[in-house]
Amino acid sequence: MRIIVGVSGASGVEMSLSLLRALRNANCETYLVVTEGARLTWSLETDIPIEELYNAADHVYAESDYAAVIASGSFVTDGMIVMPCSMKTLAGIANGFAENLLLRAADVCLKENRRVVLVPREIPLGRVHLRNMLSACELGCAIVPPMLTFYNGADSLQSQIDTVVGKVLMQFNIIPDNFKPWRGVEEN
Repeated sequence: MRIIVGVSGASGVEMSLSLLRALRNANCETYLVVTEGARLTWSLETDIPIEELYNAADHVYAESDYAAVIASGSFVTDGMIVMPCSMKTLAGIANGFAENLLLRAADVCLKENRRVVLVPREIPLGRVHLRNMLSACELGCAIVPPMLTFYNGADSLQSQIDTVVGKVLMQFNIIPDNFKPWRGVEEN
């Protein structure tokens, strides 16, 4: 599989590293676009060198690189994941405002009927945010907010991230080894 990963400037950028590692473990070829806002957020939220994020991807592009292969529909991918997805990026995707490579790649995936999964990060959500999520959903995007889970015994930040990554990858029929789904309750 070929999957584009966009990282925008919302809180939770470190989730994208776990996502890229899971995609590598699933033998997916990855195409990474990191926005300036994401780089700034990365420096504010984590001590992990951003080079670790870049090294976890097969191909890395600047958000200004409109000549990248992922800017064209003739370059076939299986889709795109934007994790985390800022409200600015969500608005751009929902309204076809392809002002950078991340937005252009999402626009290409949508016009080519490829899967686009958005992991929106904002709290609380306002009406404009909810409208844009609905618009993106109506365009064919899957909306997978990084919600806390407790039913699967997720007892650490990393296990919560693993759950979100698992839910995102399920949109591509990929089940990571460390994903713990709900197994139901057995009756006695």
